[in-house]
Amino acid sequence: MAKRKTEGQPRNRQPAPGKGLLWLYGTHAVTAALRNPRRRVRRVVGLPDAAAEMRAAVSGVQVTEADRAAIERLLPRGAVHQGIAAEVEVFPALGIEDAVEMAEDRPHTLVVVLDQVTDPQNVGAVLRSAAAFGASAVIVPENGSPEAGGALAKAAAGALETMPLIRVVNLKRALETLKAGGFWCLGLAGEATADLAAHDMRGRTALVLGAEGEGMRRLTRETCDLLVRIPILPDMESLNVSAAAAVSLYEWRRQVMA
Repeated sequence: MAKRKTEGQPRNRQPAPGKGLLWLYGTHAVTAALRNPRRRVRRVVGLPDAAAEMRAAVSGVQVTEADRAAIERLLPRGAVHQGIAAEVEVFPALGIEDAVEMAEDRPHTLVVVLDQVTDPQNVGAVLRSAAAFGASAVIVPENGSPEAGGALAKAAAGALETMPLIRVVNLKRALETLKAGGFWCLGLAGEATADLAAHDMRGRTALVLGAEGEGMRRLTRETCDLLVRIPILPDMESLNVSAAAAVSLYEWRRQVMA
């Protein structure tokens, strides 16, 4: 696939301020936050055993011991916290232009774009796969996407601390900005006739995925340069979006490492 030329893009943009505080919970999410120098942690609370384990895992961390009822009053109902939680400041917001700038010094860049994916478990799993295979960002629409809170962070198993999650007001315009910045936009669709692995994903690629069942919205689909599919057996209708993202990210990684 011929690579799109890059138009001029703004450089050295300052991230917008973050918005408030949130609670992260679960061993992996809290440990990753404490080890992330960019994350400002206000306080950590935990059951005595979990607090001791966290002090052993992260040097110098201050953990306030509390009983289970006290911890659960701080968190959403049903949160699986594993006895540890941390109140942290939200990261400064990034914009779609930041995704373009991230590609400036990289020979190969892939961003994952999610359309209509509302389940924090799925978004968290996509973040985890994106971090594992070396993508540069995950992009979601502002409306309808889950907040970068505790459930998403727990599903991401620490990847929220390392993988930029960019929220955009208008997904179609965001894709057009990526295209102006030299990205080819590949939309994953079960009805596509072209196989993902048959296309060159090197250079700058935006991989666009919709929710299982509904898929991408019409304008999102029409803005993509090309629709591709993951070939699966005909008796299976589709893959879960996080599974499809993992397979696609593996294929991208295989191509750029070849």
